[in-house]
Amino acid sequence: MKSLKLYVSNETAGQRIDKWLSENIEDLSRSSVQKLLKENNILINSHAVSKNYKLRSDDIIDINIPEPELLDVTPQNIPVDIVYEDDDLLVVNKPKGMVVHPAAGNPDGTLVNALLYHCKGRLSSINGVIRPGIVHRIDKNTSGLLIVAKTDKAHTHLAEQIKNHSFTREYMGIVCGRINDAEGTVDAPIGRHKINRKKMAVTETNSKNAVTHYKVLEVFDKYSLLKFVLETGRTHQIRVHMSYIGHPILGDDVYGKAFKGIDGQCLHAKKIGFVHPSTGEYMEFDSELPEYFEKILKKVR
Repeated sequence: MKSLKLYVSNETAGQRIDKWLSENIEDLSRSSVQKLLKENNILINSHAVSKNYKLRSDDIIDINIPEPELLDVTPQNIPVDIVYEDDDLLVVNKPKGMVVHPAAGNPDGTLVNALLYHCKGRLSSINGVIRPGIVHRIDKNTSGLLIVAKTDKAHTHLAEQIKNHSFTREYMGIVCGRINDAEGTVDAPIGRHKINRKKMAVTETNSKNAVTHYKVLEVFDKYSLLKFVLETGRTHQIRVHMSYIGHPILGDDVYGKAFKGIDGQCLHAKKIGFVHPSTGEYMEFDSELPEYFEKILKKVR
């Protein structure tokens, strides 16, 4: 365990403890500081304080940083389509059917297992031992681009962009029914389903705001091809919102109904854009529609 002792000066007094420590201790993010505070690994004058504690002159800060928890997730040599990689992050093109991280029913064979092998364990630790490096997720049966952080600093920087809605995420999907409007927005809060806790739903109870913009690219006899732009990133957001307005994603057997020839929803994370956490450069990546998506398009046309 690493231990630090800091003394608060007059110049530092008045600042929030989580903000000040994250800005002045290398490789310690704000979320990491908050976690240490919650676990009483940071004490002020030998007493536990909250994350919004305002520092006072002559405060003594004692910090104990535990050794990193050993991962119990096994690295596996699974091929992964890496679109871009540097010392801070990777952009991965996840195939349909691959689970992002281990969970009940999916202990291995996930993207995390593959990334641990490829990156030799060098992934951010902010999301714990089961989800190392995972800044945001896409569903098992959604294909497409996903960003992965190698360091806690990169993870925090990217997560802030998502929180501030400056992170570009565009999807393409086929929905059931004809949508005659050229474009639209679904602004409806999403929370856990009241009865089926594995599902999400539009609800005012214990929910968070959710905004999905869509543009109609092509209309078929019984279906429509749409581009989606996420303003927020709630679990199953596009799937829930489209089902809510009566146009579920084609093949979505959770919020709509199954479709012959496709396992799960026909939804692809096509474009991703962000400001690089080290260079400050805006980067954007676009992906081709996968083979399964093109086959379904031919079928519905």
